[in-house]
Amino acid sequence: MKQRIGVFVCHCGINIASTVQIERVVEAIKEYPGVVHAEDYEYMCSDPGQGMIRARIKEKNLTGVVVAACSPTLHELTFRNVTALSGLNPYRCEMANIREHCSWIHKDVDKATKKAIKIIKTIVEKVKLNEELTPLSVPITKRALVIGGGIAGIQSALDIANAGYQVILVEKSSSIGGHMAQLSETFPTLDCSQCILTPKMVEVAQHKNIKLYNYAEIDDVSGYVGNFKVKIRLKASYVDWSKCVGCGLCIEKCPTKVASEFEQGLAPRKAIYVPFPQAVPNKPVIDREHCRYFKTGKCRVCEKVCDLDAIKFDEEDDFVEEEVGAIVVATGYEVYGVQNIGEYGAGRYKDVVDGLQFERLLSASGPTNGEIRRPSDGQIPRRVAFVSCVGSRDPELHKPYCSKVCCMYLAKHAMLYKHRVPDGQPIIFYIDIRSDGKGYEEFVQRAQEEDHVTYIRGKVSKIYEDNGELVLLSADTLAGMPIELRCDLVVLGMAICPSSGVDELTKKLKIQTDANGFLTEAHPKLRPVESLTPGIFIAGCAHAPKDIPDTVAQASAASSKVLEMFGQKELSHDPMVAWVDEDLCSGCGVCISLCPYDARELEIKEGKRIATVKEILCEGCGSCIAGCPAGACQQRNLDDKQVIRMVETVLSRG
Repeated sequence: MKQRIGVFVCHCGINIASTVQIERVVEAIKEYPGVVHAEDYEYMCSDPGQGMIRARIKEKNLTGVVVAACSPTLHELTFRNVTALSGLNPYRCEMANIREHCSWIHKDVDKATKKAIKIIKTIVEKVKLNEELTPLSVPITKRALVIGGGIAGIQSALDIANAGYQVILVEKSSSIGGHMAQLSETFPTLDCSQCILTPKMVEVAQHKNIKLYNYAEIDDVSGYVGNFKVKIRLKASYVDWSKCVGCGLCIEKCPTKVASEFEQGLAPRKAIYVPFPQAVPNKPVIDREHCRYFKTGKCRVCEKVCDLDAIKFDEEDDFVEEEVGAIVVATGYEVYGVQNIGEYGAGRYKDVVDGLQFERLLSASGPTNGEIRRPSDGQIPRRVAFVSCVGSRDPELHKPYCSKVCCMYLAKHAMLYKHRVPDGQPIIFYIDIRSDGKGYEEFVQRAQEEDHVTYIRGKVSKIYEDNGELVLLSADTLAGMPIELRCDLVVLGMAICPSSGVDELTKKLKIQTDANGFLTEAHPKLRPVESLTPGIFIAGCAHAPKDIPDTVAQASAASSKVLEMFGQKELSHDPMVAWVDEDLCSGCGVCISLCPYDARELEIKEGKRIATVKEILCEGCGSCIAGCPAGACQQRNLDDKQVIRMVETVLSRG
């Protein structure tokens, strides 16, 4: 086939044009073998730019298209759709990245221009050898899995279920609700957290389209977009929830007390317990680690007092398998451990607490029924210091990122403390104030002006105890003077971190995390709720630190992507997958162990072991190609011949 390639060079405003001489690029490419047309436009991705491409495909009878612009991650699909609308196979269209790979990383205009020309030539050579491919079709199982039962998981599950689709909701704790259930009031409206959360928790439990697995974890995930198979571990609760009516007698009679996780260690719970009174489901579990029977073989009081025979000490973990078409990961967050900040005395001094502990002191259902009491002696603290950015924005020692919500919840804490203790003195130490949500700046101003919260700009260097008082050493950087402050209670605004166990979960799901352990989105602007693995979406603090409104918004956004999938009869899968030259394949199996998507298997064909590709699972990552010792593995539209031709083009003097 005679090649008739059209090249379209984008200015990208000044992103490319300020470093690359566009006219010079167009003139050079016009003369390149196989290119029959080349032109430029300021914004090639705009409607006029796309119209230009459609018109030239027909006018010039083009057999291939190269768009020299930004990253293919951003607009490859855009330009392939343009070529398809013009009757040209979309896989005869490629993008030459002269922005991220050229203009953005160079200052020398002459060198950048020459490099841009080289990049475009390599892609022209690639297009010459591109096959005309057809997307693969994938059936859809129209059920969704939501991992995590905090507010993000709850919102996502309800959105999908309310649209008429079945949802499997898996929560590792014995109750849904997450950290939001621990909060007293929420900024900036100061409405009761329980009042807005618990009705949603009940709605989840009662919804006909939601199957709730509490006290459960994901054991294994296989399959692909539209057709995932999920194995769920149902952890032994040692209580038959089908018999239990939640009367609480077993809890009342249990002789063992341990620190309550829900109360952040500020109050005890029993070895058989419900995490909090509003739990959903409101059924107890036995803490095997602290239960006297499991430790000593004696006790069994809970079993003796249960008339319903609901206590099952011989219960073991069980497994169920579910088939789903899409997965939403909403695994939430954990607070950075105070034990990591030794200079603040947290863990040694009872009256140095973190933000979640203070939430429980503020809560009407907390260990002090909403009265602010010092954990050490139960006295009302008359001066409380709130320290922001503890463990956050500290790349040298702790976490480099901003935890986003700390400025706001410390302002809320100080305000609520002032409401509880009108003659008390709240003081906030801060680096700077980040109040970027709707009504947030006004909330901070209200704390300062109406509730008389004192703000001191300075980072606390040390906290120690002296004669029953806590002493903070800091500096007022605005006044330019050192500060030594004595107070009764210190609240630390700790960094927000990914939940424990996320690393193992991401390996099972085959999705990526960033350097800090948060889930990575496919594109930070255009695909913020999609993971890099098709069919798996992310929501809430699993993605990054977020407040409640942003968490709920992202959860609904993830749900909308699921519903977009379920609205189709079938899904299409990119056909640029790996394939095997059976004449070269030795059946060694190296590619099988290398494939991160389980898209490889060995088959016996005519008495010979051959590696085969399950195309619907293959994501075209290239691991098998790089590892194949026989060179039998290739990828469609990126085979060895194309790569060699591109390398030769780069190295040529032309």
